Amino acid sequence: MKHLKAVIFDWAGTVVDYGSRAPMGAFVETFAQFGVPITIDEARGPMGMAKRPHIAALLALPRVAQAWAGRHGHAPGEADIDAVYDAFVPRNVAVVARYSDLIPGAADVVAALRADGLRIGTTTGYTREIIERIVPQAAAQGFAPDSIVCAGETPEGRPSPYMIYRTLPQLGVWRARDAIKVDDTEVGIGEGINGGTWAVGVAVSGNAFGMSEEEAKALAPAEFARRRATAARRLSAAGAHYVIDSVADLLPVVYDIEGRLARGERP
Repeated sequence: MKHLKAVIFDWAGTVVDYGSRAPMGAFVETFAQFGVPITIDEARGPMGMAKRPHIAALLALPRVAQAWAGRHGHAPGEADIDAVYDAFVPRNVAVVARYSDLIPGAADVVAALRADGLRIGTTTGYTREIIERIVPQAAAQGFAPDSIVCAGETPEGRPSPYMIYRTLPQLGVWRARDAIKVDDTEVGIGEGINGGTWAVGVAVSGNAFGMSEEEAKALAPAEFARRRATAARRLSAAGAHYVIDSVADLLPVVYDIEGRLARGERP
């Protein structure tokens, strides 16, 4: 590679945890603890954000806010967000290690990128406490990035570009256009776009599709195609320059972007 310098990956739904399932049960169980049930689809809506803003976004949903007021006698406020967050984090920490399997193809793709001289960064909506439960298991399976930037380590989370801005100097990259951001969420795509990188959406293995690999393979072809198209539209609408099924499909996109940079194109 003469132009591209780095690829920056999200974690859950992009390189580990097919279907981005680890936080879902924790969100649902935590809200149930406070007497305000939420659905899996509601829990998935703000996925990719740091977890406290994610909880704030859920509490801002009209149905959830109304249910909270009915249960607790007041509209949800900052103290309520803190209380839900404090209950959520230990639940997420407890389960996340069970969802640390690499998405098929991730290790091989990263090895190929490194062989082409690219550096590997990551950003995540997980806190450092949570991601540290995943990193050793991912490394044992062949994924060990050069940089990890977590929620809470920058002034704002996604879709702001602050995590990108923190990652690039850690990778020795000073032009954002020489990097690719790969993510399965709309706010993660926004992070890349706002940070000036190329953005590649991951549709089938991630949050927008929302199923394990086994569940996805068991779908009837027409239903699989419908869900795949819906996920791809969401990521494209968020600004993704490319949308692929999973990280296993990334290399042709990388080579295409290298060609575009050689021709003077920019994200």
